[in-house]
Amino acid sequence: MGNAIIDAAVAAINDKLGDETFDGSAKFEIEGEGAVIVDGTGARAAEDGEAADVTMSADTETFQEIMSGELNPTAAFMSGKLTLDGDMGTAMKLGGVLS
Repeated sequence: MGNAIIDAAVAAINDKLGDETFDGSAKFEIEGEGAVIVDGTGARAAEDGEAADVTMSADTETFQEIMSGELNPTAAFMSGKLTLDGDMGTAMKLGGVLS
């Protein structure tokens, strides 16, 4: 049972990571769709209740704009479209990889 939005998010993040390894763990919660975990092994669909160093939450549209480069993750956070819970440093590192 796959979710097209989550599957696309996993593929997009892994593509952006390329050969880089991500130090730490981050979780993207996409409202109404599910979540993606990014850690040292890359991106994958998150299991229910799986924890990470930082959790970022956004709606599908905001997440897709960040992935496509239309929206800077920092700008999304500042405008309230992206919320963070956890380690800001980890979120900033991931933002650098994704932008």
